[in-house]
Amino acid sequence: MLLIRNADVHAPERLGVKDLLLGGAEVLWMGPGGELPNLPKPLAAITEVIDLGGRRLIPGLIDGHVHVTGGGGEDGFKTRVPAVPLTRFTTSGVTTVVGLLGTDDVARGPRELLGTLYSLREEGLNAWGYTGGYHVPATTLTNGVRSDLVFIEALLGIGEVAISDHRSSQPTFDELLRLASDAHVAGLMTGKAGILHLHLGDGVRGLEFVRRALAESELPARVFNPTHCNRRRALFEEALALAHKGCTIDLTAFPVADSEDAWTAAQGLVRYLESGAPPERVTVSSDAGGCLPCFDHDGRMTSMGVGSAGALLETLRAAEAADLPLERALPAVTSNPARLLRLARKGRIAVGLDADLVALDATGGVETVIIRGVVHVAGGRAVRRGTFES
Repeated sequence: MLLIRNADVHAPERLGVKDLLLGGAEVLWMGPGGELPNLPKPLAAITEVIDLGGRRLIPGLIDGHVHVTGGGGEDGFKTRVPAVPLTRFTTSGVTTVVGLLGTDDVARGPRELLGTLYSLREEGLNAWGYTGGYHVPATTLTNGVRSDLVFIEALLGIGEVAISDHRSSQPTFDELLRLASDAHVAGLMTGKAGILHLHLGDGVRGLEFVRRALAESELPARVFNPTHCNRRRALFEEALALAHKGCTIDLTAFPVADSEDAWTAAQGLVRYLESGAPPERVTVSSDAGGCLPCFDHDGRMTSMGVGSAGALLETLRAAEAADLPLERALPAVTSNPARLLRLARKGRIAVGLDADLVALDATGGVETVIIRGVVHVAGGRAVRRGTFES
């Protein structure tokens, strides 16, 4: 049992200062201070109390695009990024991740991905994933993407399938449509998200295939989930039009130089919300553990960075600095991805939902992180660590 006092709750909408009682991995009660029902003495004796002193309490962040096994490999095996340890997520306020494979879906395959997701679960993180990777035919565990989704509980959709990118397998329109159909039907059979998560490169074709799919097929727009939509400003405008048609678009919180033809995730989020597009159809993810490469005109890597889970909180800070209130920015990293991924117990603070909570310090950094009622970070420091973290 855990009693949280004096929390300025953003659920993500602002509810004001509340007390919360946590137990059995969920929020049992929430209300004004001093109104907590009397607990039986045995429970009162084992109830820990955390007084937040008016700090902001938000839902745990949901990072919908993470290379949990590590990404990279575009410039030889030496450029394969190591797997991301537990505390890189928790100290960044991330309580739920969706893992995937990228360019390297050969040396790093679905077995390693699934094993890594299960290990993160055993260490206390909420973890799901996608089947497949950049390339078509998709790499799978059961020799079929649809059967992967139907029979493997941890897999929610297909991705990240690369289009408009020199690293893609140059899939045809019909191949992409078949993948989207498999994702949709598997979602119907299981109640899962059943989405096709699409990596967008810098190619001139942009989102042409998705526009065609919406015009020429019977598939619902929600199946198509393009990511990296802020990597080019023209691509962002294409994605904005798709959001009006029912797609949920994803912005990536990667670093952007002033001279680049791109928007930061915070800039993109502000522009999206100011455009009048449906506010529930935009998410922000970090690409944590993924390689952030730059290529020359011959397709050779010239430099690389690595995505960080901390980019989500940085995006919230930057959005606030741009006068976007926290309660308007928060859904993109909490309730919106929960809705897209059909994680009904995630993304909000409410009685009966999972106790995935983050308390922010005065600077917007992480003060406390609780995952399913268990404290992982206290006073800004990790109190639970991964198996191989010193």
